[in-house]
Amino acid sequence: MLTESNSQQSESVLMKVIRLLRWDKPAGRLILMIPALWAVFLATHGMPPIPLVGVIIVGTLATSAAGCVINDLWDRDIDPEVERTRDRPLASRALTIKTGIIIAIIAFACAGVIALYLNTLSFWLSVAAVPVIICYPLAKRVFPVPQLVLSIAWGFAVLISWSAAVAELDIATWILWGATIVWTLGFDTVYAMSDREDDRLLGVNSSALFFGEYAAYAVGIFFFLTAILLGLLGIEMELHLGFWISLCIATVFWFIQYGKLRQEDIFKPYGQIFRQNVWIGFILLVGMITGVNF
Repeated sequence: MLTESNSQQSESVLMKVIRLLRWDKPAGRLILMIPALWAVFLATHGMPPIPLVGVIIVGTLATSAAGCVINDLWDRDIDPEVERTRDRPLASRALTIKTGIIIAIIAFACAGVIALYLNTLSFWLSVAAVPVIICYPLAKRVFPVPQLVLSIAWGFAVLISWSAAVAELDIATWILWGATIVWTLGFDTVYAMSDREDDRLLGVNSSALFFGEYAAYAVGIFFFLTAILLGLLGIEMELHLGFWISLCIATVFWFIQYGKLRQEDIFKPYGQIFRQNVWIGFILLVGMITGVNF
């Protein structure tokens, strides 16, 4: 009986840690991984070294986990006031601040060890990304569009992965970086729209509040710019039919999502739109892989 009780207690703590790292919600982890995979497959013309792909996948998981813990440490007194976040382990005091700090250090240490596998340029880009990741939660208190800071953090995934593959950055890299920035601004503004009322009451900034009644239009513009930049990328890299088919599919989905956000009904499928962008990202990844080879 004692062994069984200890096992259940251990499992309970493990689940709290998993929720703290957001590993119970894979959409947010995958959507960071996608731009990194875009970059490594495009930079290597669809044939990256398998070990490098593994490093990028594990690195994005470790980095996003660290970012989630840092976010929850910053917001431990705000999250209890927001319906969507009040059950997070640090907000509900299911885990202590000390535990959160230790887990954040471990996650960053894992990401740091993985970064040692990379070349010099990629390593220092990884180092440069850390302050952005740490400061993003603070940005929502002092910067009117904190989602831009998150987008820049997302953009580092492109720069790190591309340079890890070919040890340089070129015009195509920066076009993909720009596409990633505006795509992230789009889907994360949608994510922020679900928290508008809570954020307004708490005095927390977000792009959804910044754009106000024009938030849906802003999302539409961000997705439109994403499609334009990806189109320019296709031209710059002379990508083939597979890429253009995937870009057409993605653009149709973005147009439909924009239409849903413009509807006047009370219910808005914010979470659904966010998750759909994960699949859109993978559709584009398949298009990029086929576009450089066929």
